[in-house]
Amino acid sequence: MRKPLASKLHEDFPAPPFEGFAPGAFTFFKMLKQNQDKTWFAAHKAQYEAEVTAPMGALVCELSARFAKAGLSLQGDAKRSLFRINRDVRFSNDKSPYKTHAGAVMTRTGEKNSPGLLYIHLDPEGCFMAAGFYHPEPADLQILREGIVHHAAAWVKLEKALAGHGLALSRDDTLIRPPKGFEVDDEEILAALKLKSWVVKRELTQGEMREAGLVQTIMEFALAVSPVLKFGWTRLGVG
Repeated sequence: MRKPLASKLHEDFPAPPFEGFAPGAFTFFKMLKQNQDKTWFAAHKAQYEAEVTAPMGALVCELSARFAKAGLSLQGDAKRSLFRINRDVRFSNDKSPYKTHAGAVMTRTGEKNSPGLLYIHLDPEGCFMAAGFYHPEPADLQILREGIVHHAAAWVKLEKALAGHGLALSRDDTLIRPPKGFEVDDEEILAALKLKSWVVKRELTQGEMREAGLVQTIMEFALAVSPVLKFGWTRLGVG
């Protein structure tokens, strides 16, 4: 039997074990916020690589191996999963060249644009993890909404399961009115249909980010949210 890609990547390119983010990772971004210039960044690039990208890459690799063993279709690696620190300033009034946070994403294929994700965010102003379907493409959005309507009982059960873990879908990104063509009487289903994204988010403390146990914390969160991912993947025909 062929091994999952995540497992193979972990074996071929073993990363150091994740031991937590050092305090310097947060200090770096605080300093970067006050020093948005290429000269300063070049002088501190080694710190960025040692205290931000290296542990983030190790975290993703360790999670990939753990997810593969658990049968959860999320994977990534230290190269593809991490977001660039450079900002895209082409259409922004803010021309600051660097982001003041770090992020990594894991998906079914390992590619950032693959539907259904787990995201990890490191930021001195607030860390968090999130999983689900963030701003799906219009065609996928339609399919997901139709899936919720046609499998309403399963969807309600899914939301109750999340609640049992103390979790809930974020209501930050929602329509005021029901989407066109989706008129339903059930208030729970109607609320779900109004969402533009189906994402569950949980804040992380700096203390949690600094511990090796972050791997287990994210693992438990991902498993708790996996019904949302699996529901969506099944509807989209990729699960």
